[in-house]
Amino acid sequence: MNKYFYVILLTIPLFTQSQNALPDITLKTLSGQTVTTKQMAEKHDLLIISLWATWCVPCKNELDAIAEVYDDWVDDTNVTLYAVSIDDSRTSKRIKPMINGKDWEFEILLDENSDLKRAFGVSTVPFTAVIKQGKIMYKHTGYTPGYETELYNQILKIAD
Repeated sequence: MNKYFYVILLTIPLFTQSQNALPDITLKTLSGQTVTTKQMAEKHDLLIISLWATWCVPCKNELDAIAEVYDDWVDDTNVTLYAVSIDDSRTSKRIKPMINGKDWEFEILLDENSDLKRAFGVSTVPFTAVIKQGKIMYKHTGYTPGYETELYNQILKIAD
């Protein structure tokens, strides 16, 4: 009986993880065009949305670590990553110069009014969400070195 209790206890997170619909929020590209999260989800069956900021060192560390393995992730799971900056008008001018020095192959979007951040209920960054077919399947806040392996494992589970 104890064995079954632990199995049930361990599987609860699988069922309680957020499977809410991705909020439909309008974001901007670096060139000033608009794109909605709904359009992103319609275009890509599996996607990662990573909220970050230029002033956030863990955010940049996380995106740098993901950038090193991103091509493999795409090959293995066909996942698409959108790095969404939450920089406000005071710090947004730092985005383009900063990413010019990075080897990031994913698209950078802007959440200028923090609409997506609020819709996700995020109080701090980095924040990462994995979305499959428009449903939020996994969410995580924070970054420690090596976390990208856990994120990849979650992507593999969700991709199946």
